[in-house]
Amino acid sequence: MSTLIIVFLTAIVVLFSGTSGRGKFSRYIGIAGLLFALVVSFQPECSFFAKYQSMYIYDETAALFTRIAIIITTLIFFLGGFALSNHRSHQSELYALMLFALCGGIILFGFENMTVLFLGIEILSIPLYVMAGSSKTDLRSIEAALKYFLMGAFATGFLMFGVALVYGATGSFDIHQIAQLSTENANDTMFILGAVLMLVALAFKTSLAPFHTWSPDVYQGAPSLITSFMASVVKISAFGAFFKLMTTAFIGIAPSWINIIGVLVIITLLLSNIMGLAQTNAKRMLAYSSVSHAGYIAMVFFGFNNLSVGVLAFYLFAYSLSTIGVFMCLIWVEKIKRETSYEAFRGLAKTEPLLALVTAVSLFSMAGVPLTAGFIGKFGIFAQAIGVAPFLVVVAVVGSALSIAYYLRLIISMFFAKESSFNTSERVSFTYNLLSLLIILLIIGIGIYPDLFAKIH
Repeated sequence: MSTLIIVFLTAIVVLFSGTSGRGKFSRYIGIAGLLFALVVSFQPECSFFAKYQSMYIYDETAALFTRIAIIITTLIFFLGGFALSNHRSHQSELYALMLFALCGGIILFGFENMTVLFLGIEILSIPLYVMAGSSKTDLRSIEAALKYFLMGAFATGFLMFGVALVYGATGSFDIHQIAQLSTENANDTMFILGAVLMLVALAFKTSLAPFHTWSPDVYQGAPSLITSFMASVVKISAFGAFFKLMTTAFIGIAPSWINIIGVLVIITLLLSNIMGLAQTNAKRMLAYSSVSHAGYIAMVFFGFNNLSVGVLAFYLFAYSLSTIGVFMCLIWVEKIKRETSYEAFRGLAKTEPLLALVTAVSLFSMAGVPLTAGFIGKFGIFAQAIGVAPFLVVVAVVGSALSIAYYLRLIISMFFAKESSFNTSERVSFTYNLLSLLIILLIIGIGIYPDLFAKIH
């Protein structure tokens, strides 16, 4: 909880830093606060917070996901200097909103009570509705915010209805008491329906098909930096909560919900990868890519065991690194070209070879090519699931093969064009190049030596 409080206080300071100097130093304050929170996350929890353990507990799992979310948020903040250069008047508010959303994610990693789960989801979601519509002169951004808000409201309704039914069946909001009572209520229609409704709500939040319909439009319409935050930190938070809820509170009725998740995974993997092939806009393609990765991640429920938390965390970290690597390039190209079609990336490697390289490495990692972190992540998920759901693994492999096709379209556009379409004199900054190199080293380093990931445990 100490980490949560530090992130919250940092958000407050960042927010009020905009009252002077138009938020000039807000990004640096945010980065400093995040790094301090990361250091504190490795320290033993203060005994003062023991009284709140019935509502929120900062155990090893919560600490692991919190560190991953903080690291990814810090990388996004480093991108903000260039990405938000057109938002000078209110960039402090955007940084603060990202930190407030991160607070919601940290709450979701350690919730022990259904009430805290609801609070965490809302604290995570409400800032996102605002950030999605932060480009006030862009109609697509306003449309994205409205769609995100409406679909988020539907998801919240499903969640609260589910919580009400579960409470009606068990008389408790505590997830461990619910787990104990789940064996007694294994055939209780009210209890099972409540669990399914909560599953549907979290399927909305994680963008599992067919509850993904908001994702492509919101991802494309929102500012690219905000999209990268939604595709990484928000996905980490949502899946952290999803996994904890289903494998703790509802473990006693797993046969009632595991097949539902299996169907959602199949629909997600096939639909998203087929739709990804049909896209001509790189940002929209990445939206469908994000949906497909939700399908791969959801396979962690099949054959889950004591190692599943580590498998889930590794995949989320690898995927988030790759997401930041691709969005670095997309943000730069969008700022130069004012568009994100495949054609806009033509010949990028001739002008900015390091930026093109980090994009290619990131896309190969997303596709699960060997010697990348994404390959190890997918291998862990598939190896766990193949014993109980071999058909799902086959579908996932087919989905991965399809994804290579639309990832390669972007790589070919960058590296194999006869002429570069970049005639501008503007070049990538030193910070951008340094961050590109760091992400390349992390993706390949963890892909070759996965034990490096253990350093953040």
